[in-house]
Amino acid sequence: MASLMENLIEVLNRESSEYDRLLELSSKKTGIIAKNNIDELQKIMDDEQEVISRIGNLEKKREETTKDIANVLNKDVNALKLTDLIQILSARPEEQRALSNARDKIQTVTAAVRRVNEQNAELLKNAMEMVEFEINLLTAMKAAPETANYNRGAYSSGMELGTARSGFDAKQ
Repeated sequence: MASLMENLIEVLNRESSEYDRLLELSSKKTGIIAKNNIDELQKIMDDEQEVISRIGNLEKKREETTKDIANVLNKDVNALKLTDLIQILSARPEEQRALSNARDKIQTVTAAVRRVNEQNAELLKNAMEMVEFEINLLTAMKAAPETANYNRGAYSSGMELGTARSGFDAKQ
């Protein structure tokens, strides 16, 4: 049982370190998004995918270890939480403190990652709205107002001013 707890604490600490790395990358991404540096953003996202993959592997190890602990304690693995394990370890204060610290570190860093990711999502949303606005502005500039020309049936002929050119002119 003691070695299982040590394994769980080690996995949680490694997972916390990976979340720290993810937080660092997400924080860098905020500045990159603000600068509209697409190439650098792609590099950061590739690095994030590697970290997320490592976190996924650690998460599997944590689940396996938790399952083993639940079997030893004869508890339901789905109902067993870290807070329950911390309470169970009251007879071993050193392991209890280490497990509690590991849980607290993960909770703190995941909350920070969540906050930074929400901020990045808002920045990306604003950037997309700005791009859409600029596209609409360019589209509106190309469509000049219609002339007030009427045909014999008193219908507007719908001729537009300034529409001789269409598309992108690379020579300008």
